[in-house]
Amino acid sequence: MSSGAHRHVHDSHSHAAEVDGPRTLGTPPPCVLFVADTPISEADIAREMQHHRAGRPEESRAAAARALVVRELLRREIARLGLATEARAIDQESAEEAAIRLLLEREIADRVPTEDDCRRYFERNSERFRSPDRIRVRHILLSAPADDVKGRHQARLDAEEMIAQLGANPVLFADFALRRSDCPSKSEGGALGWLERGQTTPEFDRQVFRLPVGLAAFPVESRWGYHVIQVDALEAGVPLGFDAVHGRIADYLELQVRQRELQHYLESLQEHYGVRGLAEIEALVPDSPASGP
Repeated sequence: MSSGAHRHVHDSHSHAAEVDGPRTLGTPPPCVLFVADTPISEADIAREMQHHRAGRPEESRAAAARALVVRELLRREIARLGLATEARAIDQESAEEAAIRLLLEREIADRVPTEDDCRRYFERNSERFRSPDRIRVRHILLSAPADDVKGRHQARLDAEEMIAQLGANPVLFADFALRRSDCPSKSEGGALGWLERGQTTPEFDRQVFRLPVGLAAFPVESRWGYHVIQVDALEAGVPLGFDAVHGRIADYLELQVRQRELQHYLESLQEHYGVRGLAEIEALVPDSPASGP
């Protein structure tokens, strides 16, 4: 074989490898998901999974599959109605996002809940509407990076020693905070003021709201290190009246209605175009519990 012919065969083989992928990896897995005659490959699902983080791979895969099916259903309906040329992007929308927004604006009517709807919901769920629990806290932070095992061990020992000293002499808290805390609050005696649930990092929040008033008997661990905690006051949330939560309930009910309308619309598209394989993927994941405002 001439060198030119050899080079031609080599180039052809390289081109085929670029198109088809490495032959040594075998053939791609078969598609199990289809919208009408359009296949959605496992590679497509795997790429989409990065946008749907979940506790288990099955949950992430099902969410990615649903998203790709919805996108394809909407794409087909936009093409059928010829909306792509009518859509005008707003702000940073892509052309696809603008067309989807136009489609949903046309197909899904806005339904604003009445005051009676809101009152009925409030009466059935009044125990859920309370002002947040609050806690007034001072702390001394002995910082240590999460990956510094030795440093965190030492921070815990130092915090335990400090708690023992403060138990014998509580008036030293502000002085210890000023000299030893790694938090900017040290200039205020370690005071964090009134905190509501959800205002701090989850692991700190979860532990602090279980503490009674007084000096915590043990260090509280967080991603930042170990904290010596002094709880100065606790305030339990109180029931809220209808007027205080009317707007919140109205927003929630409107969103619920719109989500139901959207679900029904997508189900109608699914019946119209035909979807295969999604039910089998979703069957691997248990249903998520419902939530409220």
